[in-house]
Amino acid sequence: MGTNAKLFWILAGFFFLADAAYIVWSLLVSSNPAASNPPAIEWVGTVAIGLTGLLSVLIAFYLTRIHSSQGGELPEDRLDANIDDGDAEQGHFSPWSWWPLMVGSGVALTFLGLAIGPWVSFIGVAVVVVSLVGWTYEYYRGYFGH
Repeated sequence: MGTNAKLFWILAGFFFLADAAYIVWSLLVSSNPAASNPPAIEWVGTVAIGLTGLLSVLIAFYLTRIHSSQGGELPEDRLDANIDDGDAEQGHFSPWSWWPLMVGSGVALTFLGLAIGPWVSFIGVAVVVVSLVGWTYEYYRGYFGH
């Protein structure tokens, strides 16, 4: 995580330098002495590149704080670490469950209803609710019942 934080600090510096260069470039390009146009800053690109730098600072600050509060180094930050050192259990997943497909279909129907008509959204919400209940309680009955 320390390496990621350093990379984002470097990215933030790059974007702020790019923003400064963009401002100078827009001032040089926009000034036309023949047409008597005063130099002007192109605001859309300037704000976009500046906000990208701010987003990089936000992510870098977060990663730096998390790295300092965790008390140890992650396997990704050690040069002598193996791939298996970072292989932790990620959670429990149902190997043969069809409920995630049903949840995705219900969400797709819900958003399709926003484009077509509200009556499709009502059907989609009903499918989402039923499939979430089924996914939650699938280990209490049937083949995987406890």
